[in-house]
Amino acid sequence: MTKNAPPRWDRKMQQRLARGEAAALGELYDRFASLVHSQAHRMLDDETAADLVTREVFGYVWENPDAYDPQQGSMRSWVARLTHRQSVRRLCEEDGARDGENGAATPDDLEERVRRATAAARADYIVASMPAPLRAALELAYVQRRDYRQTAADLGVTEDEARRRLRLGLQLLSTAHTRPLEGSSPPGYGRHL
Repeated sequence: MTKNAPPRWDRKMQQRLARGEAAALGELYDRFASLVHSQAHRMLDDETAADLVTREVFGYVWENPDAYDPQQGSMRSWVARLTHRQSVRRLCEEDGARDGENGAATPDDLEERVRRATAAARADYIVASMPAPLRAALELAYVQRRDYRQTAADLGVTEDEARRRLRLGLQLLSTAHTRPLEGSSPPGYGRHL
């Protein structure tokens, strides 16, 4: 297999979707629905809108399986890009509706909202993709407000190991604000959602 070849699962999934196998869509949904919904919810901060984006993304995948280009990345990153695009589209529509109501929103306001939503979605993706030990350390320290000593005790590791996990987790999270969303596509990639 060449370096740029997609994983076997991705290739087979695309082939099954192209043949119209409903079971393939179900399998894809089972694998990626939580990613799509959580990313959309984080960007839109609206459960109903996230549900709608989730349906739209999987509807698009079902109707356009050939839009996935395995040479551009994994099926997971493609689905994440579709979710990001559709969420941005929803933000634009929402902003347009507000413009009609009070005229207060500006293109700069929308750009800032998209930038914040993208960084937040990237942070969610990074945390979800972290190895479980890093994720557990961050959750204890930042969600449950434990210091590194308490985190070490709760995890059954040394204090040095707890500090190392926290430092590495924070380093990974810091990239959410400095790099584009994982799998950002080059200009002109695939068909638009």
